[in-house]
Amino acid sequence: MSRKVVRSSKFRHVFGQALKADQCYDDIRISQMTWDSNFCSVNPKFVAMIVDASGGGAFIVLPLSKTGRIDMSLPTVCGHTGPVLDIEFCPHNDNIIASGSEDCSVMIWEIPDGGLISPLKDPVVKLDGHSKRVGILSWHPTAHNVLMSAGCDNVVILWNVVHGEAVVRIDSVHTDLIYSACWNRNGSQILTSCKDKKLRVLDPRKGSVICEKDKPHEGSRPVRAVFVSDGKILTTGFSRMSERQVALWDPKNFGEPLTLQELDTSSGVLLPFFDPDTGIVYLCGKGDSSIRYFEVTDEAPYVHYLSMYSSKESQKGMGYMPKRGLEVNKCEIARFYKLHERKCEPIVMTVPRKSDLFQEDLYPDTIGPEPSVEADDWFSGKNGEPILISLKDGFVATTKNKEFKVIRSLMATTSSSSRLIHLKTMYKRLDKIDRSLVKKYTKCI
Repeated sequence: MSRKVVRSSKFRHVFGQALKADQCYDDIRISQMTWDSNFCSVNPKFVAMIVDASGGGAFIVLPLSKTGRIDMSLPTVCGHTGPVLDIEFCPHNDNIIASGSEDCSVMIWEIPDGGLISPLKDPVVKLDGHSKRVGILSWHPTAHNVLMSAGCDNVVILWNVVHGEAVVRIDSVHTDLIYSACWNRNGSQILTSCKDKKLRVLDPRKGSVICEKDKPHEGSRPVRAVFVSDGKILTTGFSRMSERQVALWDPKNFGEPLTLQELDTSSGVLLPFFDPDTGIVYLCGKGDSSIRYFEVTDEAPYVHYLSMYSSKESQKGMGYMPKRGLEVNKCEIARFYKLHERKCEPIVMTVPRKSDLFQEDLYPDTIGPEPSVEADDWFSGKNGEPILISLKDGFVATTKNKEFKVIRSLMATTSSSSRLIHLKTMYKRLDKIDRSLVKKYTKCI
């Protein structure tokens, strides 16, 4: 009689726990749009959520500490003329957020440190280049001010945000709707999944296909894909019988998957979130009430089921906190911000440990907020590896956020109202200097 051996893993007992009601964000009208994006973005300063708005699109940005019931009159970011479909905070500046909308535009916003005190209508930069709605946004992981956008016009555009210009336009590769687009760890490759049932790895500067896989999943429902450890690719999709699947692929040998596992028969698209420090991938289904998590390793079957966090209410979206925003003294390895119909609920993933000391095996050096290459250098061909930081004493910002400067002379899209505000502030400063000089002069007399 053979005994089943349980695989040894330090993440076998990871458990999820929702925070108490007073630490949630209540009374928020989450967007009713039927678009398969996260609808939420979060960083160590703010949480942003796409909300319902009349006469255009809007999202709210709250300081993390502003929990409890959110006032209906709270100011929103409301510059789009159509519903907002995707938002994402810049990884190199916690005050900068990008938004993509049904109005075919991408806008870049600067959020003041304490949060908004009045509605924000004028973006720092407006990026026009798509002919249909923009549903996917992703900042470059290591290059400063490089943004990728993908629209329903089947086009991927790489923007130099500082100049407000589309530097690379990939418009001849995808023949149908793009379901997902993401960068690899150092931003030297892009991975896309498409309605034409193809998975493609692209060279971002040349816009050429490095390799592709036809029909990673047999079903016709949307496929999602992310890069995981060692350049491998994890996909979520559906079988011919509409069963949800997760698969792992090696781009060097795209013929057969390293593993293909069937999960259940739910209809929601599985959104994958990969943590490169622990090798754990979290699968959150839209419309599900659970989060499954798996460990990706080098041993067969490569994707090992760990456990599942379940709750009563289904999720309309999900935000994922960067590693530097976690509480390391509580052995927290991931934190999600789950969107309900009327609230946002933080969910903490914890590894149970008895010791109060810093757990070095759980927290290797992780990606910090400092970019390793500037936009112009990256577009010229220079790659930069992520600059890592230690979380031993908790993340403390040793340098101020890089100032977000826009070269306005090169931008036709900058609104005239923002120029007027800039001129007014300059006149006020000059007026103050004049008054102080007069005071000094009278004292001398």
